[in-house]
Amino acid sequence: MAEETASMSIYRASRTIKRRQSSLYNSLRSIHEDSIFVSEIAQLWPELPLVANLRCGLWYAKKFHSNCYFKSTDGHTNNLSFNTSRLNLHVAILAGQKGGCMIVDSTRKGKRFPDSMSKTIPIWTCVLNRAIQKYRNKINTPIDELSSSSSQWDSSLHLPLWVPDTEKSRIESNINKWVNQLEESGADISSISSLLKKPLRPLWISQKTVIWLNEVPDYNSWDFTPIILISSSASNDIYRQKTSSEFSWSYIAGAGDDEESWARGLTPLLFWNNVYDLINSGPDLCNQKVADFVEKDRVYRAQRGHNAPQISIKPTKMEIKSSSHFQDQSLEIIMENGDSGHLIYWLGLTNLAVCATGYEFKAFDVDCVLNCDQNKDLCTLEDSKAHLHLPIMNSKFDRFSLQRNLPSALHFAKLHLKRGKRLAVCCNNGEDISVCVCLAILISLFNVEGVYDDGKSFKETQITKLDMRQRLIFVCKYAVNARPSRGNLKQVFNFLVGATY
Repeated sequence: MAEETASMSIYRASRTIKRRQSSLYNSLRSIHEDSIFVSEIAQLWPELPLVANLRCGLWYAKKFHSNCYFKSTDGHTNNLSFNTSRLNLHVAILAGQKGGCMIVDSTRKGKRFPDSMSKTIPIWTCVLNRAIQKYRNKINTPIDELSSSSSQWDSSLHLPLWVPDTEKSRIESNINKWVNQLEESGADISSISSLLKKPLRPLWISQKTVIWLNEVPDYNSWDFTPIILISSSASNDIYRQKTSSEFSWSYIAGAGDDEESWARGLTPLLFWNNVYDLINSGPDLCNQKVADFVEKDRVYRAQRGHNAPQISIKPTKMEIKSSSHFQDQSLEIIMENGDSGHLIYWLGLTNLAVCATGYEFKAFDVDCVLNCDQNKDLCTLEDSKAHLHLPIMNSKFDRFSLQRNLPSALHFAKLHLKRGKRLAVCCNNGEDISVCVCLAILISLFNVEGVYDDGKSFKETQITKLDMRQRLIFVCKYAVNARPSRGNLKQVFNFLVGATY
């Protein structure tokens, strides 16, 4: 019994120490320190756009050109995959337009790089390169005609040295299968091929990387399009005691990860708008400072009719390819700036848009709004009939909430789209539920050419998972922040398969 009590005491003591080390101030201070490194690397190639890998990467710089969503789980040893629901084709487009890009991410696990950078992104670059090469061979276009370099198009697999040969062989054996999956998904390989003059290739930079400032290479001289992967955190120790002139604090590697467990309602945007106040407040005052900023932001948004949920804190205890024909426009993604750094994403020529709640919609040429957030937003449109609120819950809390509400959503969309109105579908973050609702609308009310047909083609077609995946790729090409959950996508599919109207 005494031994059991002693072991429990050690466990409690270790948990208490870990809680103190993982404090809010330690997290924010660690993020700020790592952001200095990210800024230094970004300044080496200022022409290259900086892209945040959601969600962790979003904390490590004040401003990003765009974001992406490469999951570490797609690169886990026993789960290697190429996910056609997360193609991130906008990153390839951006790299083709700018000559490359830099992607920022981090990890808590004491490694130099997260698996998203070690394997997921290298797999992605290799699959795209081979798909482009295959496409060019099919249309008999010599590589030299499309490339400023006379060298051969490199479609080999490039992995970091720390990935073992056995795993590299396993990945290599699956590449051609993944290329076929990409082609079957309906992704617009032709447009990416026309933009990429050199093949994509990942490069890895961490805080241990040595770069001679007087010998920084010119990326234009390389015979590939660089995807520079910046792992923002130091990997020596997960926790490391540090002291400044005023405060003592513990460094946390990958502090931006799992923000729900530590951020207390603080967002990357709110953090960077108040960064010096928070860093200079010290460990004792930081929690109260964050609470004040979060509440002030909530009140500000509530007064303007924006989404303003009360924060609850626990006590410290792509364009479809020609065979799929979706009516499209140029590769320039149409994004309109809204409040709080969010964007409204218009989906090609469909008169459909995806966004987060909290906009003066009249300013963005929106005729009607379908609000799928649990919180009711004040309607900023003159016609009250042009606004519908459906409080749809996340699939984690209600596995059928989206499916129950889809008939009402489609009825509202049908009522307005057939009159040529421009419809914005919004939810709390504009990344999940609103994306799934738009997906259901596109499949139910539009034909494969992307033309509104009042559901005629839907009634004549038996929807398959491949059909749904192709439409999702179209949505994700424009709504580049789209991250629909598997549970919500499953509800959309089940609804479409069982729909009778």
